[in-house]
Order: sequence, then C-alpha cells, then structure tokens
Amino acid sequence: MDGSVQLEMRFGANNYAPMPVTIVRGKGVYLWDESGRRYIDMMGAYSAASFGHCHPRLVQALTDQAQQLDTVSRAYFNDRLGAFLGHACTLTGMDVALPMNSGAEAVETALKAARKWAYTVKRVPADRAEIIVCDGNFHGRTIAIVGFSSVPQYRDGFGPFPAGFRSVPFGDAAALRAAITPNTAAFLVEPIQGEGGIIVPPPGYLAEVARICREQNVLLICDEIQSGLGRTGWLLACEHDGVKPDAVTLGKALGGGLLPVSLFLARREVMQVFTPGDHGSTFGGNPIAAAVGLAALDTLIEDKLVERSARLGAHLLARLRAVKNPIIREVRGRGLFAGVELDRDLANAAAVATRLLQAGVLTKDTHRNTVRFAPPLIIEKSQIDWAVDRVAEVLDEFARAEAHP
Repeated sequence: MDGSVQLEMRFGANNYAPMPVTIVRGKGVYLWDESGRRYIDMMGAYSAASFGHCHPRLVQALTDQAQQLDTVSRAYFNDRLGAFLGHACTLTGMDVALPMNSGAEAVETALKAARKWAYTVKRVPADRAEIIVCDGNFHGRTIAIVGFSSVPQYRDGFGPFPAGFRSVPFGDAAALRAAITPNTAAFLVEPIQGEGGIIVPPPGYLAEVARICREQNVLLICDEIQSGLGRTGWLLACEHDGVKPDAVTLGKALGGGLLPVSLFLARREVMQVFTPGDHGSTFGGNPIAAAVGLAALDTLIEDKLVERSARLGAHLLARLRAVKNPIIREVRGRGLFAGVELDRDLANAAAVATRLLQAGVLTKDTHRNTVRFAPPLIIEKSQIDWAVDRVAEVLDEFARAEAHP
C-alpha cells in the first residue's frame, strides 16, 4: 500500500471504498497508476470526464483565466459569466440559467424553484407543494435528495427528511398521471437512470409525461447531469423523445473534468420566482468556472462530440450485445452510456469490475448488478474494440469458473 493511500485511509472519512488502484496521471481516454501502468477509462468519472483527461483547450481556458481573475463572488459582475450563461441557454433552448457548483446543488436549486413557482404562479396553498420523483432515482446526496431516494442505504441514519415528495415507478406514465394532485408542483426525472443501472425508459415515455405535465400544469424538470451534453448521442437525453422540458439541470461534463460547474436552466416564468437573496452560492458562476464551462460547450459543438457519441455509442452497444455469455442478462444504453446487467447467481458486478481493472479497463459497478460504461466522448472505435474484447475475456473467465467451480 503506497503512502498516499495510507494517508487517505488514515485521515479521510470512510464514505468511499475506492478500487485498488492509485491514479497519478491522465491524458485523453487513458489513466496511469503510480507504477506507470496504463488503463483505458471506460467510466469517465460518471460523465464528468466527457472530454477526456486534461483536454488541452480546457486546461488552457482554466490556466488563462486563473492568471487573470479568480473568485470575486456574485456580489459583483464579472466579464466571463454572461457569455457562459448565454451560450448554455442558446444550446438548450432555455431562457435563463442559474450557476451552481455540484450537480446536487443544481437539483436543490430546481427543487426550490419548483416550490416557489407552485406558490407564486400556480397558487398552491402555503407549504403544501409536492414534487413527484421516480423509484430508482439518483439526484445527489443532500438531506432533501436522499430523503426521496428508494435506496435504503442512502437514507439509513439521516432522517428526519423534508416532506413534500412522492415517488412513482420509472417508465410508467400512467403512474405519474395517477399521482398528480392540485398541489403537485413538478415532476423531476432522469431521462435515463444512470446510477440506477443505466435504465432506459420505454419509447415515448418522456413525450407522454411531458404531455401530462402540460395538461396538469405541472413543471417537467429533467435531470441531465449524467445524461446530458452529448452523453447519449443528443445534446440532451430528453431530445430522444423530442421533449423540451420546463427546466433542466446540467453538471459533471460542464466542468470539463477540471472543476465542479453546474447549472439550473429554465423557462423565464419558472426562474423569475427568484429575487436577490432567495438563493445563491459564493463560488457559483465564478470566472474560472464560467471560462471552463464556456470552453467545454464550445468544444462539445465545434468538435462534433454529440454526433461522435451517437456514432460510436451505436458501435459500443453493438459490440457489447454481440458478447455471448450466459452471465449477461441484458445490455442497455444510448450513445456512450451503457450498462451490462449480470446474472446475480453467476457473477457479482463489483467483482467483474475489479477483474476488469486488472485487465486494464477502468469501470465501476452500479445498481441491479450492472457494470457501467461511460467513456470520454473523444474515444476512438479501436479503443472501444480493445475495451470490449477485455470485457468479453473477463466474462468468459467468470463463466468458466462458474461452470467448473
């Protein structure tokens, strides 16, 4: 065990269980450990590293801005934020954006906006607003957010939780309709549930829930923190169903893998419920974050990474689906956002991920005994092929071990 790991284990809180590798360098789709061994990154830091590691253009934007102006807080205007917010709104079709840092902060902002909209616009009685979420959701780890999680561990020991949330099955539009009441403010949904196991809803699901929300005067808020910014082959995953929601949360890739940057974007009617002092963040919208965020959006469009994700994502899914192994229950995904669900009786996804690490492929297990794949959007076809070949080999090892214990 190297010294850095010993220090982390001694002084770091026990809220993560890292895999047995210490990463010291990254470039493009590759990462290196302290012994110099190279790995292909098929996890992409949960979509945060969508541009690859240490992208030269993004590093340049960060260093240039850091030498010019760092953080002055939103007590003053700065010369970088306006262009960033304007570009984000133009790309997403939203009217107004509110900058934060982490994805969870963007979701918390969405929850506050939805509630205040319900009271000031929809005229829901005070403190009676409800927000509908989905079973299997993952929107972050704040008290409010874990309060409406359906994962027992995320809730255990952290109550009491804020009221005002109810959950319905993901992918079931009829269940959403049945859950709506006159006090319903919003429906918060991931277009594809990432942490939940790369769960893709039935075709037309988002279009139907959008219609229901419009009909019932309920805000549709799409959490695109993992699935947005080209990850699924469209700029936003909700575009697969031709949906324009009332509001969107973005994060992860927005910071170019260099620092936390997030946005809550919405129609003007939704965002105008905020007045100065209602909400804020010392670091949200700081000049360095704005410069990196703007460079990330420019890179995404100019390098045609959305189109690249659609093309190479189809190849990734085809290659994964072509792996014939009794351990595999299902391959799911869109674009460069894929999950391979394994039969629990035959293999443990965490053990498979650990063996893949030994084979030179970095990924991670998630719910439903699923191994997830979300590589940088700059990945090449040959690199996908190499990684999938390792996946096939590792799964063959597990299948042989199961057949001959």
